[in-house]
Amino acid sequence: MKIFKFGGASTKDAESVKNVVSVITKTAEKDLVIVVSAMGKTTNALEEVLKDYFSEDGNLKHSLQFVYDYHHNILNGLFSSPQHPAFENLNRIFKELERFLETNKSKNHAFVYDQVVSFGELISSTIIAAYFEENGINNTWLDVRQCIKTDANYRDANVDWEKTQQTISDKVSLKGITVTQGFLGSENTNNFTTTLGREGSDYTAAIFAYCLNAESVTIWKDVPGVLNADPRYFTETQLFNHISYREAIELAFYGASVIHPKTLQPMQRKEIPLYVKSFLNPTAPGTCVGKGVLLDPMTSCFILKKNQVLISLSSLDFSFMMEDHIGDVFKWLHKFKMKVELIQNSAISFSVCVDNKFNNLEPLLAKLREKFSVKWNENVTLYTIRHFNPAEVKALAENKNVLLKQESKETVQLIIKE
Repeated sequence: MKIFKFGGASTKDAESVKNVVSVITKTAEKDLVIVVSAMGKTTNALEEVLKDYFSEDGNLKHSLQFVYDYHHNILNGLFSSPQHPAFENLNRIFKELERFLETNKSKNHAFVYDQVVSFGELISSTIIAAYFEENGINNTWLDVRQCIKTDANYRDANVDWEKTQQTISDKVSLKGITVTQGFLGSENTNNFTTTLGREGSDYTAAIFAYCLNAESVTIWKDVPGVLNADPRYFTETQLFNHISYREAIELAFYGASVIHPKTLQPMQRKEIPLYVKSFLNPTAPGTCVGKGVLLDPMTSCFILKKNQVLISLSSLDFSFMMEDHIGDVFKWLHKFKMKVELIQNSAISFSVCVDNKFNNLEPLLAKLREKFSVKWNENVTLYTIRHFNPAEVKALAENKNVLLKQESKETVQLIIKE
């Protein structure tokens, strides 16, 4: 049994879905769990649906129609007859979404978010399962919410591993092909849909691999494997043939976008290899993450995170920033769901770079001002270089406004105001 995961870029249109069939055919794997994300930018489109739903000025009908038309066009490109059951399934799922929006009474944005954006994966997996059948690939469609059980921490749910192990063991066959959704789970008490965080489909693949003792996981991407830098921002990138679990976890922690930060821990615990391969060239070896050499080839790794916030604090009475002060800061960072990317402190100051992904900056700053003098910079960029050399750091910082620099033996980080 192997696990394949296909992201939104690999299923963004009809031709891409056809290519997924080609990948399955070329790899000739017979026993698979195939985890799929929402198609293309569907999650973003469903976030627009949410924005319109909660806004008095929003055009909910228009944003819903956009999502429907996008998937309907993909169906037109895959199936010759509009009478194919896939069209009826799309209508059925879309009616469920509309029914939820009409009847929902909750004002909890995170709860509503998970109920709405989950329809992206439900639609994509249904379309792909139907197209597989159309092309002679027998498969079983599985609602992942019956398998991955979580707490009620909506938008970033924590997996209940004991219950998840039991449900996956009960519901997933080790033979044949199963098509299911990434990113989703359901909370234990009321079975409401939860999500595992953005890009959580990689994590879903790892959960299935761990619970099924899979032979391997392959993540199919639009890149040849794991590169030492994002080619959108850096030139002359290098492909890694192999990365150790430890190094991959470090890269994920610092924000490397190819592998989800949560994905690697369950893989490492059972020493299941993770492959990152190109869906455009499925026979190429790609990158293997597993036991063995740290990096092959050994070279510097460049990681870039945009749209970060640098917050600088000092005590109001110029007293030392001691453990009790810093403890309060981290308590509030946790309360307002700020992901900490970097910290630096001195006797009377404390700086922290955070990812404001839940848009809670204003209430956090208000709370911090009660106890500290607060300065902040929004829209800063955090650069991280693993296994750096001084010339690379100098070149990166040249002619840039460096707000903060932090260096250790293996890693240097720069916060730059572009």
